[in-house]
Amino acid sequence: MYDIHLDRLGDTIRANAQAALAEDIGHGDITAQLIADGCMGQARVISREKAVICGTAWAEEVCRQADPRLVAEWHVADGESVEPDQLLLHITGPARALLSAERSVLNFLQLLSGIATRCRRFQDQVADTGVKLLDTRKTLPGLRLAEKYAVLCGQCHNHRLGLYDAFLIKENHIAACGGIAQAVDLARQLAPGRLIEVEVETLAELHLALATGAEMIMLDNFSAEDIRRAVAINAGKAKLEASGGINEGNLRQIAETGVDYISLGTLTKDVKAIDLSMRLSI
Repeated sequence: MYDIHLDRLGDTIRANAQAALAEDIGHGDITAQLIADGCMGQARVISREKAVICGTAWAEEVCRQADPRLVAEWHVADGESVEPDQLLLHITGPARALLSAERSVLNFLQLLSGIATRCRRFQDQVADTGVKLLDTRKTLPGLRLAEKYAVLCGQCHNHRLGLYDAFLIKENHIAACGGIAQAVDLARQLAPGRLIEVEVETLAELHLALATGAEMIMLDNFSAEDIRRAVAINAGKAKLEASGGINEGNLRQIAETGVDYISLGTLTKDVKAIDLSMRLSI
C-alpha cells in the first residue's frame, strides 16, 4: 500500500520531538536546576519486558534538541526483538539535559515499541497465509506517521496515510453521489490514476463495485463465510480487504478465507506501551 520510509521523515521527527519537549519542559525544567551546571552524567535505558523496538530516531532527535552534547549509543535497532532487562540505549552528556529529555525519550520509545510489538504478534498469527495486515487512520493526532512507521517495524503494512492519497468510497459517499458507479466515475474524473477503493456491505454491492473496475474493495463487517463467497465471486478481479469486527480471536479464520488484506484499527488504537526504564549515574 503506502509504506513509509524513515529517511523521508526528517521534518516529521524534528517536529514531533520539538512538540514533546515544549509541552514537557515549557519555560524551563525547574527540578533539573537542582543538578549543578556543568555536571556530566550517563544514562542507561533498558526494557523490562519482551518487545519489538521502534522509535530510535525520535529518541535520538529528542536528545539532540535537548542538548547537542548528548550522545546516544544504541545497542538495538528498530524492528529488533528484545528481552527483559536488555540494554537498549546508553546516553552521555550534561546531567541536566539528560533528566529533561528522559520522559520524552521514553514516551516515544514505549509508545512506538508498543505498536511494533502488537503488530508483530498479529502478523505472527497469519504469517503463513499470505494475507497482509493493514493499519488504519485511528492514530494519535500529530503522531500518525510515527505510528504508521511503527506498524512497519512490526512487519504489518500501511493503508492510506490520510484523506489525500487514495479514494476510500464509503456508504455516505455512495449515498451522496447516487450510487457506487456514480461515485467511482466521479473519482476517476477528479484524480485520474489515483487508487480507488470501494466499501461494500453486501454481496450484491460487491457485484456493483466489481462492475466499476475499482482496484480495491473493502468487505465491511462480512462474516467469514461471506468473505469466502466474495473471494470466489471476485476471482482475482480486484484486491479484497476485510474490515470490521476482526480481532485476535477471529483473525486466523478471516486470513484463511483467501482475502488479500485485513485492516485493523486495533494495531494502533488499543496499544499498551512497553515498560522501559532509564537510570542516571553521575
